[in-house]
Amino acid sequence: MQAYPLVLNSSRPLRYVTFFYLYVMQGIPAGFSLTAVANYLAAEGTDATAIGTFIAIVGLPWIIQFVWGPLIDRFQQSAMGRRKPWVVLAQLMAFIASLGILLVEEPSSQLMLLSSAFFVHSIFASVQDASVDAMAISIIPVKERGRINAVMRGGMLTGNALGAAGLSYMIRAYGFHDAAIAQSAALFLMMLFTFFIKEKKGDTLWPGASRTTNDIRDIVDKISLRWLFSELYKGLASSRNLVIFLSIAGVYVCLSIFIRAFSIYLIQDLQWQDTELSILSGTLGTVASLSVILVGGYLSDRYGAKRGLLLMVMVIAIFLLIFGMVSIFSTNKLTLTSGLVLWYMMDPAFSVAAFPILMALCRPKIEGSQFTTYMAMINLSDVTGSYISGYALSLLSAPVMGLICGMLLFALYLCIRQTIRKGYYRGIA
Repeated sequence: MQAYPLVLNSSRPLRYVTFFYLYVMQGIPAGFSLTAVANYLAAEGTDATAIGTFIAIVGLPWIIQFVWGPLIDRFQQSAMGRRKPWVVLAQLMAFIASLGILLVEEPSSQLMLLSSAFFVHSIFASVQDASVDAMAISIIPVKERGRINAVMRGGMLTGNALGAAGLSYMIRAYGFHDAAIAQSAALFLMMLFTFFIKEKKGDTLWPGASRTTNDIRDIVDKISLRWLFSELYKGLASSRNLVIFLSIAGVYVCLSIFIRAFSIYLIQDLQWQDTELSILSGTLGTVASLSVILVGGYLSDRYGAKRGLLLMVMVIAIFLLIFGMVSIFSTNKLTLTSGLVLWYMMDPAFSVAAFPILMALCRPKIEGSQFTTYMAMINLSDVTGSYISGYALSLLSAPVMGLICGMLLFALYLCIRQTIRKGYYRGIA
């Protein structure tokens, strides 16, 4: 009998395709809420503090997603596979929650309902993210992690592009309601595809079916939550791991502060159209980012993630210092557009270097819990940066904030270089 073709641990091409589209699925709502809707609110005259609060509320479930990691690691004995049941369940609930966004008729005048609807969706999307990351660490060979992280980041960018550019256009052309329907339809179709994928060949498609193999490698011993949290604490509290992670998180805070503030500055001060900015992010920005991260993933596997991390922090610091200075003295549209296209390469390129390092810090058997906690803290960094930017704009201009972020990143570069010299990155490629 012919072997079942859609098995992740048996097919490298399937792994690339699967983790790409799973992140597309996560990127569409992120692009819709954090770019298309946020820019729409800015264009409608909503003040920067309210927009920052909206972004913070939408991002809040991603901050607490560390809660899901231990549950995902604790309950992984299903005949459908270790992680797939969590992925499919989370996708189903995220789809249902997406339908709840249809209750919003006018985003700018129903800001609390809008924030609540996206908040509920983010809860289940964060469970999906945690379970997909756990699946990735369980399935992906170490030698493929750089490239797979590039593929996953590429999927996130592609989803963001569809949500930001595509749904931004739909809001203006057809209305918010139709844009929300389009998002829900996309999530439903991708959920169906997930159902037919297996992690390992002995897994079943239905939860009540019997496994087709008794391979001991497919059997996961039950572990107690007490042991799991004890190991998680050891992994997170290690001085080495803390120093490395806090340096990476600091970079993400600076990235978030700058781009949130600069987007509002372009729309409200320089009178750019919200759809114009969203489409720029979703087209030229995405093409540039995809080209960078695919190359970066290959280089990360070949030359080592810590070299890439150090290089990217320095590149971003220099860019912000130059772009911030240029923006102070020039409002030329071509100049700012060119700078933004370059900027859209920075975050994904940094992530391609940073994520394999965070994966390498994870302890055996609790990889899902530890990596999910790191992702939650990175999401907290992003939300914190968004929240800070809303208040900082009342005191400073966005170009000046770019200069300050550039200086902070240069200080972080020196910190990371010093920790590498002290051997904190020993054992990490």
